Amino acid sequence: MLYYLLYPLHHAISFFNVFRYITFRAAMAIVTSFLISLILGPPLIRMLTRLKMTQNIRKEESQKLYELHSKKESTPTMGGILIILAVVLSTLLWADILNKYIILALLSIVWMGITGFIDDYLKHIRKKSKGLEVTTKLTSQIIFGLLLGSILFLGPEHSAKIDVPFLKDIFIDLGTFYILFVILVIAGTSNAVNLTDGLDGLAIGSVIMVAFAFSILSYLSGNINFSRYLFIPYLAGSGELTIFCASILGAGLGFLWFNCYPASIFMGDVGSLALGGALGTIAVLIKKELLLVIVGGVFVLEALSVILQVASFRLRKKRIFKIAPLHHHFQFIGWSESKVIVRFWIIAIIFALLTLVTLKVR
Repeated sequence: MLYYLLYPLHHAISFFNVFRYITFRAAMAIVTSFLISLILGPPLIRMLTRLKMTQNIRKEESQKLYELHSKKESTPTMGGILIILAVVLSTLLWADILNKYIILALLSIVWMGITGFIDDYLKHIRKKSKGLEVTTKLTSQIIFGLLLGSILFLGPEHSAKIDVPFLKDIFIDLGTFYILFVILVIAGTSNAVNLTDGLDGLAIGSVIMVAFAFSILSYLSGNINFSRYLFIPYLAGSGELTIFCASILGAGLGFLWFNCYPASIFMGDVGSLALGGALGTIAVLIKKELLLVIVGGVFVLEALSVILQVASFRLRKKRIFKIAPLHHHFQFIGWSESKVIVRFWIIAIIFALLTLVTLKVR
């Protein structure tokens, strides 16, 4: 919004020329979303506490897990509302709001956020409810993935070819199956982030690392000189996604201020589904779908632990892990919660750095 309001004034006042630079607007987006989270955080925590929108720890699922987390039952949840609000407002202020990539990115975080909000709300108005049915949440993810995939597939500027990491000029052309692939990416990423959201600051800290890496990748993809030099697909206009990623980064840091151990608020499904959907959408928009496996390595490990656990129990009647997702397994073997969180953050940083290294290893 400010891009259209202030940049035209650069003819009269040269200072406003800074609004043409994505790097400047991305930096301001980080600061803006961080401050929004920091300012609105305390009143939101008080409101959610007053409305008794607090964490529900299910004793019947695991007695040991209940003992480890029972003290968190009075902690308010649905803090993802704060993240979404900060990301959307900051992006609207600093990005080119008519840019197609920005519109699709904002649609993704709002769409998934609404799905998560309904899920969280049902859990609290019906105390014994587990929220939305799994099939209902999956249907919402599929519909959005179908919408996004169709828009991109039918658009003349986007390709159904998938960029292969580590290799230059090598692509996989999926044709019409590209739409199905987009659905899998959106649903997979959204659910993987949701599974990771189990310890104080674990999910949002990992999201921050991914958002940082994606902000760089978005900038490079939207710059014709850098994209040619690095042999990555050039996507005109995709550089604006740098600002969206920066907004997630800033909002994530602001939310982490309250969500760090011991947490004063949890993001809930409204946050985890929204952030997962947004990250999956960014990966699709900048043609880094396969790279998502590396940059979101923590989320992949968490989701994989659940898949392997379920498969092993059904086929062999044996468990691979003491409990899934993976972060709870480490708690069960004696790691403190803070140790699990920080070590997973370290792994997320390593994955983010490896992602950036792939740009030169081609």
